[in-house]
Amino acid sequence: MSKQILRDPIGKSVPRERARRFVTGRGRYTDDTAALRGLHAAFVRSPVARGDILEIDCQAARDMDGVVAVLTHAEIAGLYQPWRAGNTLLPEMKAPEQHALPPARVNYVGEPVAMVVATSRALAEDAAEQVFADIDPLDAVADIETALAPDAPLIHEDCGSNLCVILTSGNGDYGTPFKDADLVIEDTVDFGRHTACPLETRSMLAEYDPSSEVLTLRISHQCPHQLQAELAKILGLGQHRLRVISEDVGGAYGLKQQLYQEDVLVCLAAIQTGRPVRFVADRLESFASDNHAREHRVSARIAVTKDGRITGFELDDLFPIGAYPQYPRTSLGEGNHVLRMSAAGYDIADFRSRLRLLFQNKALIGHYRSVGHPVACAITEHMVDRAAAALGLAPETIRLRNFLSDDSYPRKTPTGVHLHYLSQHACLDRLLADMDITALRSEQAELRKQGIYRGIGIASFVELTGTGNGFYGPGGIDVSGQDGCTLKMEPSGHVRCMPSVTDQGQGTDTGIAQIVASVLGVEVADIRVLSGDSEITPHGGGAWASRGISTGGEAAWQAAQTLREQLLMVAGHLHQRDPETLDLSKGHVVDAAGAQISTTAEVAHICYFRHDLLPDDMPTELMVTRHSVPRVQLFQATNGIQAAYVEVDTDTGFTRLLGHWVAHDGGTLINPKLVEEQIRGGVVQGLGAALLEEIRYDEDGQLLTATMADYLVPMASDVPDIQVSHVTSGTAEGVLGAKGVGEAGVAGASGAVLNAVNDALGPLGATVRRLPIAPRTVLAALGGAAPLTAAKTSGSGR
Repeated sequence: MSKQILRDPIGKSVPRERARRFVTGRGRYTDDTAALRGLHAAFVRSPVARGDILEIDCQAARDMDGVVAVLTHAEIAGLYQPWRAGNTLLPEMKAPEQHALPPARVNYVGEPVAMVVATSRALAEDAAEQVFADIDPLDAVADIETALAPDAPLIHEDCGSNLCVILTSGNGDYGTPFKDADLVIEDTVDFGRHTACPLETRSMLAEYDPSSEVLTLRISHQCPHQLQAELAKILGLGQHRLRVISEDVGGAYGLKQQLYQEDVLVCLAAIQTGRPVRFVADRLESFASDNHAREHRVSARIAVTKDGRITGFELDDLFPIGAYPQYPRTSLGEGNHVLRMSAAGYDIADFRSRLRLLFQNKALIGHYRSVGHPVACAITEHMVDRAAAALGLAPETIRLRNFLSDDSYPRKTPTGVHLHYLSQHACLDRLLADMDITALRSEQAELRKQGIYRGIGIASFVELTGTGNGFYGPGGIDVSGQDGCTLKMEPSGHVRCMPSVTDQGQGTDTGIAQIVASVLGVEVADIRVLSGDSEITPHGGGAWASRGISTGGEAAWQAAQTLREQLLMVAGHLHQRDPETLDLSKGHVVDAAGAQISTTAEVAHICYFRHDLLPDDMPTELMVTRHSVPRVQLFQATNGIQAAYVEVDTDTGFTRLLGHWVAHDGGTLINPKLVEEQIRGGVVQGLGAALLEEIRYDEDGQLLTATMADYLVPMASDVPDIQVSHVTSGTAEGVLGAKGVGEAGVAGASGAVLNAVNDALGPLGATVRRLPIAPRTVLAALGGAAPLTAAKTSGSGR
């Protein structure tokens, strides 16, 4: 069989097939699924951040017509197995037991304490209002200072403190670089708490068939096989009797890869009532009970020589994770990336970091797109910019002097992270050319003379993507780092493709179809991708860590190669040709000269119906499954750099975004258009993190941002033109050479904006040290600065 190379349609901007369905109203989301005799669930949630449950009186709700069940801890105790979110590699990490409904104490506002099941959603909500939950409020731990105080209330008495775990990393002679440095800068940056806000909220429909003892759960989720394993364990079911379907998912961003209490409760209700039970979270419930992310307080110290060489870097990250670690992955991931990936792209021999996870009476911290990397990037790039300013160096100059060389790989960072192929110098060169940095700085200088303050910010990042099996599995966490793909060619020559990776809008299904089409020589339209169903797809990790193509695509490539070999073997026998001289192209078997000798469909038809034409020992199966298991790398490192151009109104504190640039190394681009739109979408989320988005609580742990009017996300009018360029370097394993791209836009955007705002405020002697950069934050920084001129602005922001 002829040697395979990457060919069409790989590298083509093929439109997403799913998008056509969605825009014509043919999407099938969880709540679109009808259910005969279906019931609806509503939850009674804690109104206090911390308190002891004295009584839950459900009688009034149970007496209402149409109410089928009202469940509290007393009714479900013994029907499921409580869970703990721990890691066996970190025995010192505290993992309190978690329940579907709390037996005695609530630990955050919005925690469910009872569930009502009724014949309609409206009736279930009305009945939930009739449940009387008598909760004795206790002092809440709602901020970092309170959590660390020696006399702080203990959220979990059996843990002995509010510290979940302390981790350190790094190497080198920690004291010497700072003792001998020409310049030492210390600073602290606070990062606000965020949530993902997908268009489709968490939703599920559970149905139990007692005749077959099979539970089917349709749910808006990223990882069907992972959820199947978790629920089977908790509910005491065999995995073969639990089917999880996540067909069309309206956005996820990491929020839908966890287990939530509602997932367990809805399944229990379906089993107990014998009827389908549906739950769709409203937006208020989402803000209160979805997992959050990003809240950090990071203190850093950087040592620099007078010629701009960085000789030492230290950081200390205080990371409050909410009332419990999130199950099953724990809440460690975000802090771990700050611990290990800060300054990862710089040639710094001496680096050390400390991470402290803290319990708080708030909703749980989980994973959100580009887990931890935006924080690692922002604190690193803030410190690098501060050093450059102190030395009178241009931001790009200090980076060029300290970046790891593009030809220095493979290598290991001081925190033990393996880096194989990065392209930081090439990305910076591309970025500076795209933004025309000289012209931009000239414009900036002229406007400053007029009292208009514009700023330019650069932020470089190294991101870990494509997580392999070595990350979760050794810690006793059943999250798969491998993915599989099953291909079935029909007698007509059309192909069904069933990958374990899932698609929540990224375009993964389209990219995988392009890979299969490239190998089998068929049109993308001749391939039907069926994903998100644990019943028909091979076991795999699903969608997380930008691994849809880098891992799932490799599995599809391997399966397609195996199927291709089978087809060419049969074709070679039928036409008395050496299979090594044959290929598949445009739905045909072709010879070395490209001449068509038969259609692929004819070969498939013979495999199914004319075994008499083939030797008895010739395999004719046209259904294959292959798995991709990353072995060389625990993670696949990618890199990029972003720049922001902003204008700050020094009278109002508003920041206006004027332009944004991205240069990113995504390796082989299977579908360039989808890659660029993934990056742009991520940038928009990063811009929201930089300027608008924050989940806020008061000192008593009461949620203050419970609607989209309070929790601001970027609108189209807020977003500038985003220019994306690509640089390509290699990968350590796999054939495709594709790297993770889905989270790159988020990783560097907020760091670039932070540096741009501080560049704008630099002439006024002000520095912002908090994200998001709300107008009040800018005005507070200016309040401590030199007297303001009568500054004017050529625009404003929301």
